[in-house]
Amino acid sequence: MSRPSIAVPLEQARTIWLHAQRLDEAAPFGAGPDAVRLATAHLGYVQIDTINVIERSHHHILHTRIPDYQLGDLEQAQSVDKSVFEYWTHALAYIPTADFRYFLSAMQQRAANPHASFANVDADDYTALLARIHKEGALSIRDIDDDVLEDKTHPWGSRKPSKRALRLGFFNGDLVISKRSGMLKSYELAARHFGWKRRPQPVKETAFSQYLLRRALQSQGMVSLESICYGNNAAKPGVSALLAVAVKRRQLIEVHLDHAPRVQHWIAPSTLEQAASLPPAQRLHILSPFDPLVIQRKRLDMFFDYNHRFEAYLPADKRVLGYFALPVLAGDRIVAALDLKMDRQAGALLIQKWTWISKKNAALKSGIEQELHHFERFQQQSMRAKLG
Repeated sequence: MSRPSIAVPLEQARTIWLHAQRLDEAAPFGAGPDAVRLATAHLGYVQIDTINVIERSHHHILHTRIPDYQLGDLEQAQSVDKSVFEYWTHALAYIPTADFRYFLSAMQQRAANPHASFANVDADDYTALLARIHKEGALSIRDIDDDVLEDKTHPWGSRKPSKRALRLGFFNGDLVISKRSGMLKSYELAARHFGWKRRPQPVKETAFSQYLLRRALQSQGMVSLESICYGNNAAKPGVSALLAVAVKRRQLIEVHLDHAPRVQHWIAPSTLEQAASLPPAQRLHILSPFDPLVIQRKRLDMFFDYNHRFEAYLPADKRVLGYFALPVLAGDRIVAALDLKMDRQAGALLIQKWTWISKKNAALKSGIEQELHHFERFQQQSMRAKLG
């Protein structure tokens, strides 16, 4: 006989998620490159994005949880320590290198069935490119100047055919991004970059489902099937089977938000028990729109009653919050959205638009302004690091 689902009060559900995201602590992962490793391992992934009106999202997400974060910390983690690597989750992201084996099946599938965009990659040219990297070392697209240029097929694409070949090698796992300078990527042979004597073996489907479930429980605390399999609907049957077994063994409990009884969630008994003693979150954060707390828009709306609008690709007259609005988390509430831009020539952070989500009050405005000064210093420090 199945047990009835337990109702979790909204405030408690928020506390659980914020604690799982480590947004309720000052410096949960310490500092330096090892903090990057620890943060990425705990969150499961750190999303990468190209927009740079302020510092790019991956640096922003790490700075949110590592107050003393330096851009060079991520570079060392990726290129020297090799504790993180880039690959596709629901989007391009930094992932713990310890989890590489969970992505090998996807790499093999992409090698066997390349995306249509790689149809024009000549097999001999691709083999020659791999041989050149083997001989010369890691290459970026700027190192390849012998291409016959062609028209772009995408606004963010390249006129160099070799760009497609490099991306093919990245997606099928022959190559790995060994270094990133802004959006310029250097590609190295994966085996040489990681120092493999023997390439890891891909995991079975059940192990991949277990990985997704474990990752979600760790970084979300209270999970739904949608939140576990975000960006990967094909994984839902395998994860559903694991959830059923875990409930039967009493490793997980079926729960729901008290205002959304139809949306099933699961939580570990120990996490639910711990939640009763967790103090409400008190910290204030200016979050990236690609932060793990924000990126799953439906979940954010369900837990925080806030539907974030990402408007960078909307015409200016259709925007409500602004080109690149950042949600402001104060305690366990989203209280404002700030459209920010860094004036890099003046070295100043500009507030393009300030939208209040909650009722405006002087004390809250003062707290946000203080955090904006801290955020501006991070932007300035990032600028100085890039200038050397």
